[in-house]
Amino acid sequence: MTSTTRIDRVNILLVDDQPAKLLSYEAILSGLGETLITVNSATAALECLLKKEIAVVLVDVCMPELDGYELAAMIRQHPRFQQTAIIFVSAVMLNDLDRLRGYECGAVDYVPVPVVPEILRAKVSVFAELYRKTRALERLNAELEQRVTERTAALVATTAALQEADQRKDEFLAMLAHELRNPLAPIRTAVQLLRLKELESHQRSRARDVIERQVEHLVTLIDDLLDVSRITRGMITLQREPVLVGAIVARAVETTRPAIDANHHELTLDLPDELIAVDGDKTRLVQVLANILHNASKFMDPGGRIQLKVTREGSHVAISVSDTGIGIPSELIPKIFDLFTQVHSKAEGAQNGLGIGLALVRRLTEMHGGTVTACSEGPGRGTAFTVRIPALASEKVRSQAGVPETIPVVGPRRILVADDNRDAAESLALQLQLAGHEVRTAYDGVQALDAAKNFKPHIVVLDLGMPRMDGYETARRMRLRRWGKTATLIALTGWGQQQDRQRTTEAGFDAHLVKPVSESLLFQALASAGRKERSDDVAEAG
Repeated sequence: MTSTTRIDRVNILLVDDQPAKLLSYEAILSGLGETLITVNSATAALECLLKKEIAVVLVDVCMPELDGYELAAMIRQHPRFQQTAIIFVSAVMLNDLDRLRGYECGAVDYVPVPVVPEILRAKVSVFAELYRKTRALERLNAELEQRVTERTAALVATTAALQEADQRKDEFLAMLAHELRNPLAPIRTAVQLLRLKELESHQRSRARDVIERQVEHLVTLIDDLLDVSRITRGMITLQREPVLVGAIVARAVETTRPAIDANHHELTLDLPDELIAVDGDKTRLVQVLANILHNASKFMDPGGRIQLKVTREGSHVAISVSDTGIGIPSELIPKIFDLFTQVHSKAEGAQNGLGIGLALVRRLTEMHGGTVTACSEGPGRGTAFTVRIPALASEKVRSQAGVPETIPVVGPRRILVADDNRDAAESLALQLQLAGHEVRTAYDGVQALDAAKNFKPHIVVLDLGMPRMDGYETARRMRLRRWGKTATLIALTGWGQQQDRQRTTEAGFDAHLVKPVSESLLFQALASAGRKERSDDVAEAG
């Protein structure tokens, strides 16, 4: 029932010690559609007022026991009846002093006897409607106050959440600066060592290994940051295919094994005998599981234990990772999957990360139609994470044979490298020259076209964001040249979104590689160029 319907009919109290008058009042007022209540004494009127909400009181001035003046004064003394209209009915002639006394007692109007029905109905109707509107306004005001209270509370909660998010952001930026400086320090030291002429061969090798490891760490860090940005904007597309859960586990363990072994942890795998497959993006699912394993290794004292268990739960597969690490306080469990959340403070001695890993885990799991949960019995009691994702039906499971990553051997080719970053262009050119290729370099699109005119490269590696002429336009113009119709064009860029790949395809590129590219992916692209040349030769011979 709404506020409006509750006050559609108001109560009108008729007070008179003579029943005949009460009957006449009822007859006159019955057409108003209000609820009429009759009593024959002031005492009965007070009892009724205490039990019901009364809009108008029509009371006779002259009554035994308590007269109308005394009753009106008692009604007005009660705070609940401040808005109740009191109308006096008097059969005697009243002078101004009588009327003044009545107003002082709380009356709002007088009706003389004999009563004129139209006048009585009009007066009662006006006060009833006034009461109705007053009550409606009071209730509306109460509702507005309630809304203000609720919105104020919501605003306070939002402000607190924003302050917390801002604090997490500041902590994240400070941690990001720390995480970026960490690998840069050994890289700078290693570069300075490589400049020393007296450095022995094995020492140079160690310095190069340091640089490679730290660069891989930086690449992983930047990839995670980019993934957060892409997921937040809904720009990640899963490359779904049937994939065995065992293959996901194997790759994740392979990825995190160095960190686990370095901390002398014991890793136990508990896998089912049956083959379980899911419809998912293998790379992303490996990222999910590797992230959890990496956290288990990081937030645990050396010599700890990690157990990875895979079970089928109805139509889902559950992958749980439990450890004997430092655990998580129960009040922080609901927050650990929030972006930039730092669960363990520096004072606890843990290796803090950026607070983005578990946020990625949750979002990627949800993109696969699954869930991820965490539980811990408290500090020092370890933590368990469980990822649940839909499993494929048994008849759809097929074996996924693992193929080890190898670097293809590519015969000598004429390769043109164009990049406005001279260090990037020259270092890539040197890498290709050492692999036996004839290489030329250019530092913008116009230079690339001029160099290619006489060089006639088999393969062109183009950066996209070059001055004077970008990689897209350079590729389109190369395709118009005779040599360019059969050349392989490879985009090597920092842009790796789906729309970027679409643009390079439309511009005429054969492959799209994202910086920094691994040696394996680079030479696989070069090998694909060799296969393209052979297929073009066969087509021309035909």
